[in-house]
Amino acid sequence: MTELWMALLAGGALTFLSRLSFISLLAGREIPPLAMQALRFVPPAVLSAIVFPELLMRNGTLDAAPDNPRLIAGCIAIFVAWKFRRILPTIAAGMVSLWLLLSLA
Repeated sequence: MTELWMALLAGGALTFLSRLSFISLLAGREIPPLAMQALRFVPPAVLSAIVFPELLMRNGTLDAAPDNPRLIAGCIAIFVAWKFRRILPTIAAGMVSLWLLLSLA
């Protein structure tokens, strides 16, 4: 149990220090416009890296078949996000459609 707490504390400290070092190194300095432009793409890239494997991978293999319920629910959520541009309806549409598709399967 003590090893778990030590690992959690070490992980928290390393995360804090890595973020603090980035902020403190750039404090008072102007970030080049090219870097600022590149940083705008970080959130969509991270979100895509999290979401697409969950939609397209099943049991460790690529599953892009039209009968993949996760892929269908993801497409429904993408449509709702495009249509309404709101996060809560997007999450609700994706979750409800996934639950319905899984219950029908």
